[in-house]
Amino acid sequence: MQDDLYGFSENIFKIVGKDSALLTAGTLDGFNCMTIGWATIGVLWSRNVLVCFVRPSRYTYEFMEKSDVFTVSFYDESYRDRLAYLGTHSGRDADKVKKCRLTPISTGEGVTFAEARLTFVCKKLYHQDLDAGQIPDVVKARHYPKGDYHRVYVGEIIDYQKK
Repeated sequence: MQDDLYGFSENIFKIVGKDSALLTAGTLDGFNCMTIGWATIGVLWSRNVLVCFVRPSRYTYEFMEKSDVFTVSFYDESYRDRLAYLGTHSGRDADKVKKCRLTPISTGEGVTFAEARLTFVCKKLYHQDLDAGQIPDVVKARHYPKGDYHRVYVGEIIDYQKK
């Protein structure tokens, strides 16, 4: 599968920075997802990786901590409102996936949704909390006024599915 990624031709900056994306961790028997706007894709340790960020206060964090695999899936513009809801409501409180009328499906290793136009399946390689002392004050003021710093997850891309 790694060789297949070399034929991937979408604009990474567009899909990560502009398109709607969901991070999902867990299994079909128990998972949670959240909308993300920060991620990066590249090469680390001679592996194709996706790096994402999750605050410990998020319900998805619990699933990321327990799971060896996570997915990041991308959607057409028509899903933007649904994904906005998924990013602002907790799966602790309600079945937000059902409310958004998304269809969870297995990737064989993780969970994605039938409505996704693109899904990266990632095996967790590494995680670490951001070091507040290394973050510029201007970034802290804008993104961390409560001091709730993200945990960084590095996942090796083990599969991708594209419609």
